[in-house]
Amino acid sequence: MSLGAVPPAAPVLSFPEPHVLRTARLQLRPMQPADAGALHAILTDPEVLRYWDTPAWPDVAHARDFIVDEQRALVEGESITLGIYEGDPPRLIGECLLFAVDWQAGRAELGFALAPGAWGHGYLQEAAGALLGYGFDRLHLRRIEAEIDAGNEAAARALERLGFRREGLLRERWSVNGRISDAAFYGLLAREWSAGAAGRR
Repeated sequence: MSLGAVPPAAPVLSFPEPHVLRTARLQLRPMQPADAGALHAILTDPEVLRYWDTPAWPDVAHARDFIVDEQRALVEGESITLGIYEGDPPRLIGECLLFAVDWQAGRAELGFALAPGAWGHGYLQEAAGALLGYGFDRLHLRRIEAEIDAGNEAAARALERLGFRREGLLRERWSVNGRISDAAFYGLLAREWSAGAAGRR
């Protein structure tokens, strides 16, 4: 390292505050067990599951267990899953998460789901943009990845608007209820996110 060079930031090994992110229209925060019914309704909706990589959750108890598991994962630095809330009083319209976190490599994967009634309003861009900013600016991640069904053109457009680049195709990646699907793989680097900051203002 040359004299005067700035050493790279040490990797964060947990999720620093704030865990509540606010945008112009939305609030992102960890879900509570009381949100299980609304989350279950979203993740059993046929429109949401059309391109999903797992079967529908069997019951509300499964959603409640998921929320409790994600609360633990947040504390232990494994993943951060935030509910997306809109309106006053706030109602749950989706979830957005950073998971498969590799602190040493500075890498994580982005996931999201949004209730069909909330589609077409730019909410996904708003929520995912806030979480990406948290990942790059607060967690000092170097790279964030996303994997979607190759046929999900709406999700592909959303990722590309956020600055992601399509990097490959994983053929016959998933089998859900007998349906075989390919997966498209996307990546976004911290320097690309920073370079696009002016366009997001």
